[in-house]
Amino acid sequence: MSLADLLIARIRETGPLTIADYMAECLLHPRYGYYTTRDPFGAKGDFTTAPEISQMFGELIGLALAQAWMDQGAPRPFTLAELGPGRGTLMADILRATASVPGFHDACEIALVEASPSLRARQETTLKGYDINWLEQVSDLPDGPLFVVANEFFDALPIRQFLRDDETWRERQVGVKDGALAFGLGGPTEQPALAAWSDVSLGTLIELRPAANAVISELAAMIAEHGGAALIVDYGSWGEPGDTFQALRAHEKVDPLATPGAADLTAHVDFAALAKAASAVSHGFVTQGVFLERLGITARAQALASKLTGEPLTSHIAAHRRLTHPAEMGELFKVLGLVALGAPMLPGFDP
Repeated sequence: MSLADLLIARIRETGPLTIADYMAECLLHPRYGYYTTRDPFGAKGDFTTAPEISQMFGELIGLALAQAWMDQGAPRPFTLAELGPGRGTLMADILRATASVPGFHDACEIALVEASPSLRARQETTLKGYDINWLEQVSDLPDGPLFVVANEFFDALPIRQFLRDDETWRERQVGVKDGALAFGLGGPTEQPALAAWSDVSLGTLIELRPAANAVISELAAMIAEHGGAALIVDYGSWGEPGDTFQALRAHEKVDPLATPGAADLTAHVDFAALAKAASAVSHGFVTQGVFLERLGITARAQALASKLTGEPLTSHIAAHRRLTHPAEMGELFKVLGLVALGAPMLPGFDP
């Protein structure tokens, strides 16, 4: 039996699934879930994230967090956390880059929020020699100053989709048609969370991500109370409507309903919604390309390039372009920075 068989049986018994329920089952089902059964990263996986493209990404993220720590008086102890840490590559680069920052490693307690047993095992290998505290969810983070990064974490949190229809909204759902999974629409529904979109034209599709708002609100409350900072890096926009639900398999886009549990399911992040949910703290917002350039990625790239020749040099130049160029990740990916009210904003953002 496959996950598709299980989902079809469930739908026939209890009715259509929301997109959020479908995503949760496909990504986290204990036996067939995408993240619970595989390592999806890298050339042999389904997608490649910025830390896997170049060490420069994690190094600059780490130094930005270290500068924020110093700007806030170098509190000790503090939690250095990552949400959805993948293979552990980003945290490894952060720790290597900050090893020379006086007192930073002595004061930090490392926490990784990771639900996947297979990825936890990979992270343990990558971060061998470090004392790591693995947590199931953001609410398990300890009280105290918190400096946290989340790279391509929020895009995988479940979404709900609503279509403007006459004077109301109808939710997009996953049902069964001709024995296969298929998209459909539910009946008219009132959604208070869509009040800000009441003037959009008929046929407009809006995506909501309640789980993301809850997570960012919790992080903001921790930072507001205890100090710290957060860097949220992901692909998305500032409050644009439209259908962004997608599936990736072997680095190619595929039908999200075709192979449940065997493809990565994501949707673009609404950074305006995240910033609104993080109203307890100050925020900065910028594209990834601009952020990395302000942190000095070109100078770092040139320093590394001086030691390279041939194919390694070619790959290094391509990595710099991929991270920063507007036609690649530079514009599509955005960075949201959070600090406590009154604290200096993280490096890389406008003052």
